[in-house]
Amino acid sequence: MLQLSVHSLPAAGASAAQRTRMGRLKMLLIWAVCAAPVVASYLSYYVIKPQGRTNHGTLITPPKPMSAEKGLSFTNLQGQVVTPQALQGQWLLVSVAGGACDAACERQLYLQRQLREALGRDKDRVDRVWLIPDQAEVRPALLPALAQAWTLRVDATRLSKWLQADVGQTLGSHLYLVDPKGDWMMRFPADADPARVKKDLMRLLKANESWDEAGR
Repeated sequence: MLQLSVHSLPAAGASAAQRTRMGRLKMLLIWAVCAAPVVASYLSYYVIKPQGRTNHGTLITPPKPMSAEKGLSFTNLQGQVVTPQALQGQWLLVSVAGGACDAACERQLYLQRQLREALGRDKDRVDRVWLIPDQAEVRPALLPALAQAWTLRVDATRLSKWLQADVGQTLGSHLYLVDPKGDWMMRFPADADPARVKKDLMRLLKANESWDEAGR
């Protein structure tokens, strides 16, 4: 004789809860896959340092954000306000000097320009920025070389709360590197070796090429 067994169907509520858990798990996996390149690139540079490797620039830990909340803002040479947010989205190679720009300032601006050009196809991932902490007039002779750079005035007191020079140096002694999020993360030494600065820049750009693209 054929016997039939009757089993109760699974509760609808349990099935819905299971689908919710699976959906959340899938979202977490997608987030992890998307975030992995960013996390890995920063770990490879900031944390995992192969033996014998040294940076020419000094890493700033933790990085210091460029923040309007602390009163930091800029104006261009036409007097228009430029917000910190407007500078985000690119690596920034920053110099600091008064508008009169003495011989040391001109050398820094020249080095800044040459370093960017030396990056080759990666140069479009880096912007040059000259921050001017006074109201001195910029000589017209300098302007052609600054056509593709950000030339911005900034309050000196507020700037000093963001960027800091090495002991015994002034802000104008260094080039500073700011990442695409707007965080100051490296300071190059006074009288820096251009070849070693380029090496640091190339290493950083290589570590971040999977997520950092040219353009804003």
